Amino acid sequence: MNIRALTIVGAGQMGSGIAQTAAQSGISVMLYDSDPEAGKRGLASIGHQLSRSVDKGRMTKDEMERTLALVRLSAKLEDARPSDMVIEAAPEDRAIKRSIFRELDRICLPQTILATNTSSLPITDLAAATHRPERVIGMHFMNPVPVMPLVEIIRGLATSSDVLASVRALAQAMGKTAVEVRDFPGFVSNRILMPMINEAVYTVYEGVASPEAVDQVMRLGMNHPMGPLALADFIGLDTCLAIMETLHEGFGDSKYRPCPLLRQYVRGGWLGRKTGRGFYVYE
Repeated sequence: MNIRALTIVGAGQMGSGIAQTAAQSGISVMLYDSDPEAGKRGLASIGHQLSRSVDKGRMTKDEMERTLALVRLSAKLEDARPSDMVIEAAPEDRAIKRSIFRELDRICLPQTILATNTSSLPITDLAAATHRPERVIGMHFMNPVPVMPLVEIIRGLATSSDVLASVRALAQAMGKTAVEVRDFPGFVSNRILMPMINEAVYTVYEGVASPEAVDQVMRLGMNHPMGPLALADFIGLDTCLAIMETLHEGFGDSKYRPCPLLRQYVRGGWLGRKTGRGFYVYE
């Protein structure tokens, strides 16, 4: 299936990044958000990122305008009906995602592929909310989407080979490297990354070192481009907690138990960069 009309559900950081990357590849995109203001912010973010690329000489102004012309906003999920494929990029909440998939299953044409950008939730579980589990798949982009080359492709229990091939071709058309992984909690990326971040939080919680010291050790000693706590702030501490809870529930292993300090920060609204405070304070 040649995917030329794409809908992105959710105009946040990930959704707008996926929409930008698709449009830059010449794919027509509808960016949906139930909140019209959130949709406008998502489109403005795309414009800002493209404008920076023009300033840096990475694209021309004409290319920027052609890219923006391929993105349209909608606050009506019914507008997704003619799409070849829909990528859901809603918050990492099982109930929210299953609700969206039930609605998309009702609205979209029988041949439409339904994909989720979930970073940890089982694809098979989300597919079970539909009557087309063979056409449901995971397509986990990395953040920031326009920059990071990897996409994890996760096949659910019933996902067809044709759908897998179509999604792999879409990822390649978007300039990404597609890596197929099995449908286990956290897949590969977050099954490895999040326990490391959680352990970094524990070192702060237990008074072993300050956030600055932990990040400095990992940057200078392990050659990581960003320390784990600065990375957690970038991802969002609420997202990190949600993924750790998914791992803990999915495997039933205490090694995935979220650090109490991580829970406390999330309950206190210290979610990282997006709220101005996490392990660090941001202007």
